[in-house]
Parts: sequence; structure tokens; C-alpha cells
Amino acid sequence: MDINEVKSKLKTFIIAEIMNDPEYPLKYDEPLITSGLIDSFSLAQIGVFAEIEFKVYVPDPELTVDQMNTIDAMAAKIMEKMG
Repeated sequence: MDINEVKSKLKTFIIAEIMNDPEYPLKYDEPLITSGLIDSFSLAQIGVFAEIEFKVYVPDPELTVDQMNTIDAMAAKIMEKMG
């Protein structure tokens, strides 16, 4: 699986399941938490999604605004965990 596929799956999950707005034109580099699009509690949902969808575990201390504020950052973290 490449990073573009990870980004696409993350985007689909976030706009459909967390934002409940599947038509929202979310950009991969758009700040999610600092802009108020999602709250920091949503990072736990994204962590669970990553475990199920990508078979990777992102420890809670890494599910932070600093490390997971954009789809680009989330995808990079997931790719790192995929090794």
C-alpha cells in the first residue's frame, strides 16, 4: 500500500465518519484540529481506524495535535508504523 492510498482512505473516513460531511472538499494538508474541523478526541477514532484498516498501532502518546493535525501527517505516521 502506498502513501496516496493511505491518504485517500483516511480522507474518506474522516469526512464521512467523523465530520459527517462526505462532500466536504478536505485537502491533505488542511489543518484538522487546529482549524476546528475535528476535535482532539477524534484522534482516538483515527487510531482505531488505522489499526483496523492498515494493521498498525499508533500509541496514544503519538496521537497528538502536533503529530496528527493533517492527513499528510497522519499518513506519514501510518507509513512509518507499516515499516
